[in-house]
Amino acid sequence: MRVAIPFVFAALAACSGPQSASSPLVEQGREIAQTNCAACHALDATSESPHADAPPFRTLSDRYPIDSLQEALAEGIVVGHADMPEFSFDPDEVDALIAFLESLQAEG
Repeated sequence: MRVAIPFVFAALAACSGPQSASSPLVEQGREIAQTNCAACHALDATSESPHADAPPFRTLSDRYPIDSLQEALAEGIVVGHADMPEFSFDPDEVDALIAFLESLQAEG
C-alpha cells in the first residue's frame, strides 16, 4: 500500500487546477517560454506577438484546450506558424509550460 501513496499524490497534483501566477512551477514555465517562444509569441496578458502569425499565449485556450497540449509539447509541436521551429520538452518542462499557460488564461 505504501507504494501506491506517491502515485495518488502525483495524480492529485496533476488534477489540482491552475497554479498561482507566482508559483515556482509557473515561473519555471515562464522561463522556458521566454527562452524558446518569446521571439514570436507574446507571453503576457496584453502585448501583441512579435511575429504576426504567432498567437499570443494568453489566447491559446481559444484554439486548444491547454491540457490537451501536454502530448504535443512532449512529442514535438510541428504545426504552428509557417516558420515555427519544432520543439519538444521533457515531462518536467511540459508540466511547467502547462502551468504557465494556464496561469495566463486565468489572468485573461
